Amino acid sequence: MVAFEHPHGMHPPQAQWELPFFDSHHREMAPRLASWAALQRVDETDDRTACKDWVARLGQDGWLRYCVSAEHGGALPALDSRSLVILRETLAFHSPLADFAFAMQGLGSGAITLAGTPEQRAKYLGAVATGRKIAAFALSEPEAGSDVAAMATRATPAAKGWTLEGTKTWISNGDLADFYVVFAKTDANAGARGISAFIVDAREPGLDSREHIHVMAPHPLATLRFTACGLGSDALLGPLHGGFKLAMQTLDIFRASVAAAALGMARRALAEAVAHAKHRKMFGQTLADFQLTQAKLGEMSALVDAAALLTYRAAWQRDCSPTSGAGTPAYTAAAASAKLSATENAQRVIDMALQMFGGRGVQVGQKIESLYRDIRSLRIYEGASEVQLLILGKQALRSHGS
Repeated sequence: MVAFEHPHGMHPPQAQWELPFFDSHHREMAPRLASWAALQRVDETDDRTACKDWVARLGQDGWLRYCVSAEHGGALPALDSRSLVILRETLAFHSPLADFAFAMQGLGSGAITLAGTPEQRAKYLGAVATGRKIAAFALSEPEAGSDVAAMATRATPAAKGWTLEGTKTWISNGDLADFYVVFAKTDANAGARGISAFIVDAREPGLDSREHIHVMAPHPLATLRFTACGLGSDALLGPLHGGFKLAMQTLDIFRASVAAAALGMARRALAEAVAHAKHRKMFGQTLADFQLTQAKLGEMSALVDAAALLTYRAAWQRDCSPTSGAGTPAYTAAAASAKLSATENAQRVIDMALQMFGGRGVQVGQKIESLYRDIRSLRIYEGASEVQLLILGKQALRSHGS
């Protein structure tokens, strides 16, 4: 499969960037990114090779600079959620694997941006921004997904630092990354309050990342096994026992951008459906001439617009709002609402688009078929839809309490 094929001259829409959520530099960046994306040709037959290719291209042409702050070679003074939204929506419209490659650079290095020492930031962030190092975020375990406090991986003090023991799984960029931000228990009896974060280089003795995980929409995933993995004292990232808060802060930055990735896929499905409806001949007219088709396209359009507004609002709140920005319950709820709505709406939009294609919709190699597989995992990772519902329910109880 080759990414970025446009049989109908298909390009992502640009009008949404004129909404008041965005500033002039966002409006300047968006069309440059769209033009760049349209020129790329990446063979995605092998997902691991393709991800390396995407990271190299995104780094070489400056797009990974939006993953880190200007102090370490980034494009902007600080991580900017609205830029991340534009990047992920645009990349996902073309290639979910390109979006994956970009997002993992940000998520894998985000905790270092937030809590790293000057030495840690200097060692990793510049290399992330240029694509010289591939990053990964290792939080999930076989028995600890949504329930982070149930993690069993342990980091115990050693003569020269720490010893890491345990297993992480569903790790994006597993066996591909140059380093992992790993979360482990440093106080076994303190629940979420006993978790710390560590930076683990991929070549560290005692780390085995060879167990690849194969999923319905190919992405580089692996299980990490730590066996007497020795780390220096400088591997600790952020304060001791501060790992849970750091993980949540990192995920909060990128949650609105997950919504944007789903939005990009939904927009592509809508564009594919419109193009198909205009060209497909049925009973002496085009599919687009039928009122049922028009009604379905209208429903898809409304679902996309609703998700877009929630996504952009959440990103704007994190970047700009003094009262409901980063770290506030209001922002957490806004990001949860965006992630929930965008991923669930995108699933519905893509399903309706596939139905419109009929038998061709389920043919392997068709764009709509790959979108159908790609969207499903977004309703699970970085906070499953059920977790977002719990966040929103608790916020509703607080906001409307007597």
